[in-house]
Amino acid sequence: MAPVVTTDVVVVGSGPAGAAMALALARLGVDHLVVTRYETLAAEPRAHITNQRTMEVLRDLGVSDRVEALATPQDLIGTTTFCTSLAGEELGRVRSWGTDPHSQAAHRLASPARICDMPQNLMEPILVQAAQREGSRIRFSTEYLGHTQDDEGVTVEVRDRLRDDTYEIRARYLYGADGGRSRVAEDAGLPMRGEMGVAGSLNIVFRADLSPWVAHRPSVLYWVLQPGSDVGGIGMGVVRMVRPWDEWLTIWGYDVADGPPDLSDEYCRGLVRALVGVDELDVEILGRSAWTVNHMVAERYSTGRVFCGGDAVHRHPPSNGLGSNTSIQDSFNLAWKLALVVRGEAGPELLETYTAERAPIGRQVVDRANQSIGETGRIFDALGVSGTDDPEVMRANMAARREPGADKQRRALREAIAFKAYEFDAHGVELNQRYVSAAVVSDDLSPDPLATAEDPELHHVASTTPGARVPHVWLAGHGGDVSTIDLAGHGRFTLFTGPGGESWPASELVRVVVVGPGHEIEDPYGDWARLLEAEGIGDSGAVLVRPDHHVAARFASLPDDPATTLSTTLQQVLRR
Repeated sequence: MAPVVTTDVVVVGSGPAGAAMALALARLGVDHLVVTRYETLAAEPRAHITNQRTMEVLRDLGVSDRVEALATPQDLIGTTTFCTSLAGEELGRVRSWGTDPHSQAAHRLASPARICDMPQNLMEPILVQAAQREGSRIRFSTEYLGHTQDDEGVTVEVRDRLRDDTYEIRARYLYGADGGRSRVAEDAGLPMRGEMGVAGSLNIVFRADLSPWVAHRPSVLYWVLQPGSDVGGIGMGVVRMVRPWDEWLTIWGYDVADGPPDLSDEYCRGLVRALVGVDELDVEILGRSAWTVNHMVAERYSTGRVFCGGDAVHRHPPSNGLGSNTSIQDSFNLAWKLALVVRGEAGPELLETYTAERAPIGRQVVDRANQSIGETGRIFDALGVSGTDDPEVMRANMAARREPGADKQRRALREAIAFKAYEFDAHGVELNQRYVSAAVVSDDLSPDPLATAEDPELHHVASTTPGARVPHVWLAGHGGDVSTIDLAGHGRFTLFTGPGGESWPASELVRVVVVGPGHEIEDPYGDWARLLEAEGIGDSGAVLVRPDHHVAARFASLPDDPATTLSTTLQQVLRR
């Protein structure tokens, strides 16, 4: 069968990873084709927390304004509440997603972007429509069947599910973003580590006005503990806001060994009413599904010309809200590398750095999300519901904390809930990514402060260390303040230098930004200068930032031949 379609990159899947890859490739001018077996985009809200790093990526891709216009803002998502039901007894709260005053300051210092809550069924259309406007070709109802690769490219066989016929697509590269049951990853033989089906959960999407019980404590998550609940299950669940305050999603655990219950309308309404705590609540069921908690990660993200990203290579529960964020960031890391290799501006070895850089992040995310589930056990222990199967004993132990002499139990509960900051406010997990690969030129200018940070999971540590994301600093220019993050990226390398570094050469691949008095970009607060000085970089030195906002290399001062130095560095980074 002769291929009937040719392109540079085939993307399988239109979820967050696939849609982000399509948009990034389109903006970089790379010819590509997206195929998805589904007729439509995501119907359920599924992923939702959108962290600062992802919002920075979306700023680069030109869609952050549209996301912010539809998303629930940060100030309405952060009062994570633990209770016996929404209308019942409250057990405690933890300020989340950067809404704690101390964390809020750290968030504002770390990024020009704000965290928000953007359900996947609203995010995907923005990404896909923007990609189509930029030239993406997207084929729905087109199922990936398999692929073969050779030294020159990849032949992908697909089936048109409307016509029920097959055809081939010939491409230079294949990107599998086809989710947690990825056929592309399976066909590519990517080695996986971990376990699928660790635990079971139910999703029920519903519409109901819950404002009487939530508007005074606005949040995206309300955790409900009901030992011996009449609806069965493990006695722990979540009521998650989808749209304030009338569209919701419940997550309720079940024993995976017993299998999911029959998700009838009667059962679903009963579960929702039990978690809300209102027997006659008017509930409209919008959707229902059963899923399993996974702890699985790919040890390698590519084989030859075939690459995978998103849930295809990291599969984990929604704890910490890292799923779609990591997926979008996978694509952002790979897209610029594909573009430069396709254009002949980088060697194909550059693509090997994708696994080196993103696989450690995937492992961290999968381990962190599953660890967060386990850490909920501290709350069970503090309430006295661990170690017994008797619901009456559990309820009695929970009630005991109200007694005047139960100060130790109350303290234990406060500490256990506060410890959930590692799930709901892990700022360091979100922003402290450090890449170590052949696309990063290490140096000994200054040690990475992350190595001595007090708690790198909770707290972001800014640094120009090669491999780190370039620190966010507000500079002045372009008619107003502009972030270093926004000056970088957009498909080009950016070289930041000071008033003594005018001799650094610009090119089509590298934009030179001179920061200082009398230049287009100034540093009126002195924040950028202080940062560079602390890390051993003088006015004539420079920080070279890759198209994905990560530092490629640093130079303490202007070398004798800056053009040759920069050219040599780029050759090393781009594997030319």
